[in-house]
Amino acid sequence: MKKTLIIILGVFIFLIAAAVAVPFLFKDKIAARIDKEIAQSVNAKVIYDVDNVSLSLFRRFPNVSARIKDFDIVGNAPFENDTLVSLQELAIDFNLKSVLFDDYPTLTGVHLNGGNVYIKVLEDGTANYDITFPSEEVAEDSTESNFQIGVDEMEISNLNVVYDDRQLNYFMALGGVNAKGSGEFTADVYDLPIEMDALIADITYDDISYISNKTFKGETLLNIDMENMKFTLGEGNFQLNDFLFNLNGYLAMPGDDMEMDFNIEGINNEFKSILSLVPGIYSESFSSLKTSGTMDFTGKIKGIYNDDKIPSFDISLKVADGMFQYPDLPRPVKNVNIDLQVKNDTDNIDNTSVSIPTFNLDFGSNPISGKLYLSDLVNYTIDAALKGKLDLEELTSIFPIEGIALKGNLNVDATAKGRYDSVAGIIPAIDAKLLLANGYVKSSEYPAPIEKLNVNASVQNPSGSMTDFLVDLSQFGFELEGEAINGNMKIRDFEKLIWDGEIKGGVDLKKILAIFPMNDMTMEGRIQADINTKGSYAAVEAKQYNQLETRGSMDISNFKYSSTDIPQGIQIAKAKAEFTPERINLTEFDSKIGESPLQATGSLSNYMEYFLGENGTLKGQLTMNSTRFNVNEWMSEDASADTTSTELSVIELPKNIDFNMSVAANEVLYDNLNLKEVKGNMSLKDGVLSFSDASMKTMGGMIALDGKYDPSDLTAPAFNFNLNIAELSISEAFKSFNTIKAFAPIAQNLTGKFNSNLNFSGKLGQDMMPLLASLDGKGLLKVAETALKDSKILEGITSLTKLKDVNTLQLKNVSIPITIENGVMDVKPFDVKLWDYQANIQGTAGFDGSINYLINMLVPAGKFGAQANSLLASITGTEMDENSTIPLALNLSGTYNSPKISLAGGSSIESLLANALKARVSGEAQGLQTKATEQFNAAQDSMKQVLKAKSEIAQDSAKKQLEKQVDVAKDKAVDEAKKLLKGFFPKSTPVAKPDTTTVNKD
Repeated sequence: MKKTLIIILGVFIFLIAAAVAVPFLFKDKIAARIDKEIAQSVNAKVIYDVDNVSLSLFRRFPNVSARIKDFDIVGNAPFENDTLVSLQELAIDFNLKSVLFDDYPTLTGVHLNGGNVYIKVLEDGTANYDITFPSEEVAEDSTESNFQIGVDEMEISNLNVVYDDRQLNYFMALGGVNAKGSGEFTADVYDLPIEMDALIADITYDDISYISNKTFKGETLLNIDMENMKFTLGEGNFQLNDFLFNLNGYLAMPGDDMEMDFNIEGINNEFKSILSLVPGIYSESFSSLKTSGTMDFTGKIKGIYNDDKIPSFDISLKVADGMFQYPDLPRPVKNVNIDLQVKNDTDNIDNTSVSIPTFNLDFGSNPISGKLYLSDLVNYTIDAALKGKLDLEELTSIFPIEGIALKGNLNVDATAKGRYDSVAGIIPAIDAKLLLANGYVKSSEYPAPIEKLNVNASVQNPSGSMTDFLVDLSQFGFELEGEAINGNMKIRDFEKLIWDGEIKGGVDLKKILAIFPMNDMTMEGRIQADINTKGSYAAVEAKQYNQLETRGSMDISNFKYSSTDIPQGIQIAKAKAEFTPERINLTEFDSKIGESPLQATGSLSNYMEYFLGENGTLKGQLTMNSTRFNVNEWMSEDASADTTSTELSVIELPKNIDFNMSVAANEVLYDNLNLKEVKGNMSLKDGVLSFSDASMKTMGGMIALDGKYDPSDLTAPAFNFNLNIAELSISEAFKSFNTIKAFAPIAQNLTGKFNSNLNFSGKLGQDMMPLLASLDGKGLLKVAETALKDSKILEGITSLTKLKDVNTLQLKNVSIPITIENGVMDVKPFDVKLWDYQANIQGTAGFDGSINYLINMLVPAGKFGAQANSLLASITGTEMDENSTIPLALNLSGTYNSPKISLAGGSSIESLLANALKARVSGEAQGLQTKATEQFNAAQDSMKQVLKAKSEIAQDSAKKQLEKQVDVAKDKAVDEAKKLLKGFFPKSTPVAKPDTTTVNKD
């Protein structure tokens, strides 16, 4: 017996040891197989660390479970900056028998635990999830995947999902998705039990948000028919916030059309269920909300969906005797009754009808009732009414409005009946009145209330004719701490839209914002206005702006504004504008824009067409003066007071503004430049900013310029300037201009000043700096006197030639003709005296910092030293006259800081002298330099071709970067949605080691 127990115990220990050992024994085999399968099937960058792969037999027994932590998939261009998948943990199950005995393991389960999925579809339909190799590429691959698929379980835990489809203009953000399904996934037809819960952060289609910030739960049995692409929902329970419903039916996609047949029905027929979908009500206190009443919700959707058709639908909601009351407030909303039906029996959306025959509720003792019938979306036959009275003080005892006290009586009585037909000039007969009497608003943040708030408005159209239409805002006004503002407005004739109104009074903005605070914004100051306006939209359409009369004045004093978008802030000490029908005259404007003082006067014309017309252009003439203007503050959305870290970005200019501006500033800060006595004229027209007669002092000299900045194509903003430079410091110019750093790096070791007339053009990069690879230009550089020292080029020449006294160089009266094309500066041959030697220099400098120059010099023989003279004497048999000239040709290549200096015509100074002497004896000395020049020109042509190819690549890359910026609005919308999902894409997975599975990147 004892022996039997020992044997059994031994077998058990062996099995335990084997279970522990098997994962380690086969880890490398499974990891290698995963690597291989990814490489053969995924056309993207897949990042994970083998050290983060663990295997276990116990986790999913009897399967082997492979767990991978920090698993990322990043797409190829144009999605190289978008992470498709970023998982905290990916677990994959394999059949144990297949691992031990089969040639190929069988995948049985997939588990996604924590992380994010970002699906993105561009306007052209390109999708970042399309990461499989095209079929033709797979066919060419001789290695065929033999990975066996037998998945019977899929599980998702705490996953965030964003679907951003810009082709359909559809956006969905889900947070904390948990889902589980199990079934025979490899079968053609199988049942899949599904459980799922998630936060629906946002669902938006065609820029309309349909669902936001709602919790969702669901459990159903899904029948999947892969052969017919049909998905059938069985009986199941779903929950949106507190609203329970059943959804069953099917969706089929046998071809391009989508065929559907769904039924939806509310399960819990309580008013509280549908109330949970009302924004603002479903909160932490919702469970303690007192409610009563019944609810009935049903819906049917059946038919074909494609580009031309929609399914028919019939959705109805009925609420009877509804009531809800916040537990801490004394009065309820009661007698809530609604009967709503939205119906369409056809496949045309225009045939949708809306019917609300009954709608009423009581806000405490204040009843509101109404009805609505809309026949379709073509004739717009309508029969609607809304009537109610609200005591605003009583309203605050029903709805919690923290920190706000309200008083006043609001009466609404409106009816509309008839149809709308713009062609026939018919609108529904309307009789609507709104009256707010003795309104009062007080915020706990500010001691003084807004009081005597009165609004008296009516909309009348007894006949249904557009010409009988009248909107009469006969009274609007309020008082704040004894200051009153009042106004009125009448609009008549719906075809001509004739208006006549006025506004008069003053308001303290700081007091208003204290009562009605706005997030991420501060504002204060006083506005005093006295303006009368009258005219008609018919005159606007006819462009008869002389018939539009706006007269009066507006004064602004002690105005201050700042926000998250404008953290620099704007201050207006005093501003005064006078309005006439023709123009707005800005007679005074004393301000501080960020840290920059600015004064302005001028006028704006055509302002009515600009504000009221579709294509109006605002015209203006401004004179602006500043003692010190810091441009850097305004060159980036991320600008801050710390301008040392400011990043510039492309500036788009409006095409519907035509301004002429005269500018004068004592000092202007732009990038790393300090400009003095800046003045000139600027004009903005058709989105192009032009400069004329502009000048400034900087870097010890003067710069005058004419030119333009044209951002019409934001992906390739262009500039074209004519520069006249006088007495500019060479060394200071090197520090300030990237163009000089690239094309003339020798300037860092030069002293003195230079003059130039230069015309250059090109494109700007995303940092608003010239894209060096795009530059074209032509001009003449003039240097009166300069010195070069501490140069590696001089050191190289001395080492190579053994010439005396060449460690420093003095230059006088040098004129250098240059041209620039596609980022390559071509220095035309020019004569210069180097160390008292006659010389001729030519060559090129590339935008990438490369140089290629040829220096032809005539050097007296005596300058080469005693050893060279001995060599000459040994060749000729006599001493060489030390004043006899020897032709010397030097090639300079590489970069300025790492130059390569070589001799043309000999591999050493000795061989060069020997060749030169022989040529001199034979009378061919001049031919040596000619030959060196021809060889140099031939090599230079090849170099220019290489630089041109690099230029095209650099410009294309810059254009692609700017194309991404053009789409920034959509990306910002995505970012806002991501903020709703806590922890969405908190960081990209760091790659501590070389990518284990970076596969087949394009």
